[in-house]
Amino acid sequence: MERAEKGGGRGSRCGGSWSHRGGLDRWWLWRGGRGSKAVASPNTHQTRWLWARPVPATSVPCPSAGPQRTMKVLLLTGLGALFFAYYWDDNFDPASLQGARVLLTGASAGVGEELAYHYARLGSHLVLTARTEALLQKVVGNCRKLGAPKVFYIAADMASPEAPESVVQFALDKLGGLDYLVLNHIGGVPAGTRARTPQATRWLMQVNFLSYVQLTSRALPSLTDSKGSLVVVSSLLGRVPTSFSTPYSAAKFALDSFFGSLRRELDVQDVNVAITMCVLGLRDRASAAEAVRGVTRVKAAPGPKAALAVIRGGATRAAGVFYPWRFHLLCLLRRWLPRPRAWFIRQDLNVTVAAAA
Repeated sequence: MERAEKGGGRGSRCGGSWSHRGGLDRWWLWRGGRGSKAVASPNTHQTRWLWARPVPATSVPCPSAGPQRTMKVLLLTGLGALFFAYYWDDNFDPASLQGARVLLTGASAGVGEELAYHYARLGSHLVLTARTEALLQKVVGNCRKLGAPKVFYIAADMASPEAPESVVQFALDKLGGLDYLVLNHIGGVPAGTRARTPQATRWLMQVNFLSYVQLTSRALPSLTDSKGSLVVVSSLLGRVPTSFSTPYSAAKFALDSFFGSLRRELDVQDVNVAITMCVLGLRDRASAAEAVRGVTRVKAAPGPKAALAVIRGGATRAAGVFYPWRFHLLCLLRRWLPRPRAWFIRQDLNVTVAAAA
């Protein structure tokens, strides 16, 4: 009985498991049965059965494998160099924040509290706002101990449409103008399908989006005069949508679109006001952890480090800040690799608990 010879001539498949030689005198046809093949002769039109051993995939090297591997290595090396240059270039000057006039929202806990402490150490003049007055008083006392020259506070609930304008007016009266508007407040509801009700969505849009627009509109003339900066603390959910956070993600996507468009408008009008969008992970605060308890396995980012990254980005007038840094890579690849992105997010969700919520 004849044995099929290993291929490699004209017509062989690169890296495949079978081949034929010549192509003019015989064709290999799969006929079922383990290892069996049929050979048909073009002259006699007869079919003979042969026992063939499949050619290992590695026995026929693909001519294009070398260049493809080289291109992948060069691409990865280039991406690594870009990220290294992006994060290594740091012209942050702490002295630039001494005496700066800062209005900070959401300053009673988490990243907002840590932002207040960092600004206080750097000698900035502060107006802090949050919903709970008792917590604000504690943060104000700590800021004074850390050396802040001036610290004022105003308790305000951003769910009220009147609150944003009164907060900005209070800051302008106390500080005489603004150099930085740091928008950090959030309103959250427990993750799950029940959070998609119209009432919950309307409330979230007011707190997490419309109040940002109102604060910006009221403070923009003062920031224009001082050539100041808008620092917007957003979330990864404003760049990469995920499950069981529909209204929250909608508000964060709206923030990203609004301030991205506003940045272009200011550029066209030659208005020297910087806008820094900060993409952070899960907030390091009790309310945020409680809202996603049992739903996600993601760990909260350390508040002090995340706050310092936000301050550096605002002071250097960077267009974007990502903390942790891997969020930048995820945002860049989200359109190229939709399936790995879904797989990545699925690993951090307890889908059964979230769907039942």
